Amino acid sequence: MTTAPLVGSLDTASFDANAIAIVRGFAMDAPFYAKSGHQGTAMTLAPLAHVLYSRVMNHNPADPLWMNRDRFILSNGHASILQYANLFLNGYGLELGDIKAFRQLGSLTPGHPEVGHTSGVEVTTGPLGQGFANAVGMAIAESHLRSQLGSDLVDHHTYVVVGDGCLMEGVSHEAASLAGHLKLDHLVVIFDDNKITIDGALDLTCSDNVADRFRSYQWNVIECGDISQDCDALEKVLLQARAHVGQPTMIVLPTRIGFPSPDFTDKHAAHGNPFTEEHIARTKEVIGMPNEAFWAPANIVQQHREHALGRCKDAYSDWQNKAAKKSSDIAAYASKDFAQTMSSVLPVFGHDESPATRVAIQKVLEEAAKVLPQLISGAADLTGNTGAKLSGEQAFSASNPAGKQLYYGIREHAMGSIANGMALHGMVLPVVGTFFVFADYMRPALRLAALSKAKVVFIFSHDSVGVGEDGPTHQPVEQLASLRIIPGLQVIRPCDGNETAAAWMQALTFDGPTALILSRQNLPIVTDGSAVRTGAAIIRSVDEPDLVLVGTGSEVSVCLEAAEILASRGVSANVVSAPCFSLFDSQSDEYRDQVLPHDLPIIGVEAGVASGWEKYVDDMVSIESFGTSAPGAQALEHFGISASNVAERAIQLHS
Repeated sequence: MTTAPLVGSLDTASFDANAIAIVRGFAMDAPFYAKSGHQGTAMTLAPLAHVLYSRVMNHNPADPLWMNRDRFILSNGHASILQYANLFLNGYGLELGDIKAFRQLGSLTPGHPEVGHTSGVEVTTGPLGQGFANAVGMAIAESHLRSQLGSDLVDHHTYVVVGDGCLMEGVSHEAASLAGHLKLDHLVVIFDDNKITIDGALDLTCSDNVADRFRSYQWNVIECGDISQDCDALEKVLLQARAHVGQPTMIVLPTRIGFPSPDFTDKHAAHGNPFTEEHIARTKEVIGMPNEAFWAPANIVQQHREHALGRCKDAYSDWQNKAAKKSSDIAAYASKDFAQTMSSVLPVFGHDESPATRVAIQKVLEEAAKVLPQLISGAADLTGNTGAKLSGEQAFSASNPAGKQLYYGIREHAMGSIANGMALHGMVLPVVGTFFVFADYMRPALRLAALSKAKVVFIFSHDSVGVGEDGPTHQPVEQLASLRIIPGLQVIRPCDGNETAAAWMQALTFDGPTALILSRQNLPIVTDGSAVRTGAAIIRSVDEPDLVLVGTGSEVSVCLEAAEILASRGVSANVVSAPCFSLFDSQSDEYRDQVLPHDLPIIGVEAGVASGWEKYVDDMVSIESFGTSAPGAQALEHFGISASNVAERAIQLHS
């Protein structure tokens, strides 16, 4: 480590020492004043992050969204002050006041990095392992776009820092396995091998050989030894990783958490317990920096910002010249006007058809693939089953990154997180599919997609006990209610092919992720799809209704049949299709009262738990238990999802 006096000179040693000292000072001071935070990892990784930003990565603080920038992801996002300090030094818009406001209400420096909130942050990390999988998605997007647009326009790397916790989480196994299989050689992972977790030393819980593990995934593994404080050695190994062809690279970097604190180096208390004033003072003395809170002399900061702007200036200018010659190619991928492009080829389903909505979405996607170059579709070993298959499109592979059909294997958890990374990379529209009950495997990714506003379309097919003989383990009953409560996740359960097409269009215009909940069984065409735009609409109207039947998905046709039974018994009923609760809730009070009048009895019908329906209906035909193994139609009948039972319940409510 550097112990020489810290000055603002232009020589390399002082330049490095100043940056590292500022980062380490912030890593101690920000958590101390916030009374919250994680300083130990940021302190020891200060040289690594500095070398990445100042010597290795191609980036431009004046254009943080430069299409061909290298991406940096801090998967162990609790060390966020490490990234904020480097964004501050490199001129990404953070100022000293932002660092001082670390973890405070409304600040640009929240507890974990958040994309769209802080300039220079690529993904929202927090739950360990998610950033790792996001990085795999970014590398997939880069590889695909490089094959489409050429390496003169797209040729960048994704650098991700991970800790022991990221690699313990199962999502890292799924994502690493796929990355190695796809030979994503523009992905570089740096493993902060400090052998410490919150509970204590790593050997309390883990004895994995990480290097051998990643070699088994077909990764290039560099065990670089004790170089974590040597900027020149770090640069050399990072450039070696960047130059490697044919495999993603894992750099195993032994570190000492809390270094160079004389009190907490190598101690698990350094992870998340803010140092006292005395601890900070002693550490700053070892570093050779003033014992001054948030020490960052203006001349030193300016020096680093000028360096950041100048270092990649020529590469950026050269790229701009090349991009100008291919502006139309870039525009085709950069366009976000998906819906207008799609409108002319959107399938329309006739009343003589009765496709399952999972079949309908495949027809929609195959038309979309013809006009939306950004589209990449795939599934977790259920490509044809879920409708995520693009017939005629080639598979994405190591030898054919131009392929638009991505096979994820049986890796639902990673699939969702990888799709988030692809979407946040930009210029890619990922669609991923699996059975609805396996949404439970994807819950972290769904939540982070919503938090990040990642434009991912999640296809969940086999949406009810209509799945049939596979039984309760495969029959979703609580999943629909649980997804509807995730803020920012648009959940649409269409009732037929036309609502499925409309749902796709709605997903294209929505600012964030959409979950499409689709049937296994065939469903009659009963609508023109217009109910999707408002979330709910009357699809069967009578002059003087006695009550209202409301359904979603496959239960809409059940409601229509029940209405005919009621009519034969002298009871008039409007029928409402309600494919999307959140869209309906966003409508005016007047419209919502028109669709669901307060002065009429309202009964809801859905093949799942009733939770969430209570604000709309007076009574509910639902399933409040797990499913059963039986043919789908029998299972639905068994649980009362039938026209006769709905009609009987409606009569009871009406009387």
